[in-house]
Amino acid sequence: MKDETRTWLKYSRENLRSAKLLLESGLFNPCLQNVQQAVEKGLKALIVESFLELKKTHSINELRNALLPLRMKLDLSEEECDLLDSIYLPSKYPLGSVLPDFEPDMEICEQCMAIADRVDDFLERNLTVVHKVAATEKEDEESPALPDALPD
Repeated sequence: MKDETRTWLKYSRENLRSAKLLLESGLFNPCLQNVQQAVEKGLKALIVESFLELKKTHSINELRNALLPLRMKLDLSEEECDLLDSIYLPSKYPLGSVLPDFEPDMEICEQCMAIADRVDDFLERNLTVVHKVAATEKEDEESPALPDALPD
């Protein structure tokens, strides 16, 4: 695994652990901030490990779409991405957000935690495989093509 991937994964898992502690303490808004960040950083780890271009974005939808060429069975629907994207700004900036009446509660936090846990489980099962496949494909791209037949 690449060092950069390890760093993204470490931060993702710290955010996930923080979200769980915050939820247990009834601190819903910071719980959601950390859930969103856990998923964002986890997807960025997968992008980096896959040798894909990492763009600066906080959008879970954009990150998920960047992974589509890998044809992996990432259990993260467009609706779940929209949900995580919708909580990003209001959880950080309550005034003037697109969801002015947004009040996080236990239910939404538990729903988002379940999404983040699934993404983390996926990363645990697949990052090593992704590295091997992506590294092999990258080597193939960089290797000079051999001619079909050698000259006499």
